[in-house]
Amino acid sequence: MQVSDMDRHYYGDHQFTLARHPSETDERMMVRLLAFALNASDTLQFTRGLSTDDEPDIWQKNMSDDIELWIDLGQPDEKRVRKACGRADKVLIYCYQQSGAQSWWEQHCNKFQRFDNLGIIMIPEDTVAAIGQMAERGMQLQCTIQDARLWFSNGDQAVEIAPQTWKSTRDER
Repeated sequence: MQVSDMDRHYYGDHQFTLARHPSETDERMMVRLLAFALNASDTLQFTRGLSTDDEPDIWQKNMSDDIELWIDLGQPDEKRVRKACGRADKVLIYCYQQSGAQSWWEQHCNKFQRFDNLGIIMIPEDTVAAIGQMAERGMQLQCTIQDARLWFSNGDQAVEIAPQTWKSTRDER
């Protein structure tokens, strides 16, 4: 995956093999790739994700093994969010199922306001379906980010994505 993030002035080529849990859909896997692209760095890593409770989907650790960035997908329960906010400098949750995410957000938004290091981003459902169709073995993806908009492309298809920020972290305000 080639990432050109003009908002953060980050440009990098990333090669990886994604392990995919049997219950993971193409859409969820592509949202994981999207979340990686939005936060790309040389130290960002995919984890065991769905197969373990004490790791996020993606994280970034420093040389002391402290968690700098914890990224989860979906609608984690409040206990998991609280635990993540206590363990990591910054926590990002990428929601991608509009109807379930909206009710999850309405149920928890007041409780989540106390976490200054928590950010919640909604990826529009039609966009998730479009990038899900791009999933295939041996993908070559390009991601361009500018003015908080993304363009995801595999050479044959391109999808424009406008993530919605539901909650910003303290350093993004």
